[in-house]
Amino acid sequence: MQVSELPRAVAAARAAAASLGLAADEAVVLHDSNKLTLRLLPCDVVARVAPVADQVARLEVELAQRLTEMGSPVAALAPRVTPDVHERDGFVVTLWTFYEPAVPPEVPPAAYADALARLHAGMRQLDVPAPHFTVRVDQAQRLLADRDRTPALAEADRRLLDGTLGRLRRAIGERDTAEQLLHGEPHPGNLLATESGPLFVDLETCCRGPVEFDLAHAPDDVAEHCADIDRDLLHDCRLLVLAMITTWRWGRHDRLPNGRRLAGEWLGRLREASAEVR
Repeated sequence: MQVSELPRAVAAARAAAASLGLAADEAVVLHDSNKLTLRLLPCDVVARVAPVADQVARLEVELAQRLTEMGSPVAALAPRVTPDVHERDGFVVTLWTFYEPAVPPEVPPAAYADALARLHAGMRQLDVPAPHFTVRVDQAQRLLADRDRTPALAEADRRLLDGTLGRLRRAIGERDTAEQLLHGEPHPGNLLATESGPLFVDLETCCRGPVEFDLAHAPDDVAEHCADIDRDLLHDCRLLVLAMITTWRWGRHDRLPNGRRLAGEWLGRLREASAEVR
């Protein structure tokens, strides 16, 4: 979130909580990306705040409610208030349960794989509209095509990224693979290690596609604990995800710490992979 918007976003979260009778004298920033995640005190509720134009909060709330009812490993909405989306001063605010972090804070690969499998099992029971994962590929290719939005990207690297995205999109699409509702970005940053076990957050990224697309966001050793997956498809999905996240890092407004350094490292891996294909 833009630095200039932070005070307004925090104020919107506190106002939304106060309107529901929750004491929110203090707001501690837990995470700041496209959404701002705050721990509100003393009510001890998590607030997720996003600009009205850049969110799908109602879908996220609906998914969280239904998956929680099924016992799927997702973070629950705040129990003391009616689940809803609150608009304040150009922002949407949703309120969630705060979970004490587990010690140690890392989720072991086997537990990670089990949580993702249980999440997918729950999502297979839901019939909700969601974009196909290829919509995200389209977004990455549009970013590459707009040189004003990616001014620092060398032309040779631009061609590499665009070619990789196009090639892997075709290769994955040509496979006769079952598809289902997915989390969309179940990477470690979206998995909480809690005293109740691992719980996924940030359901706004949900999409449809093969489970290997979700698994491609997890650490490599997680797949060692997954049965009945297509290893070749997983390999292609990992490269596709790598090409997408590399593309995002070249956006002129990207704010990921060390983003450009990471983008350079990832480009090196994609060049190696491209050389192997030739």
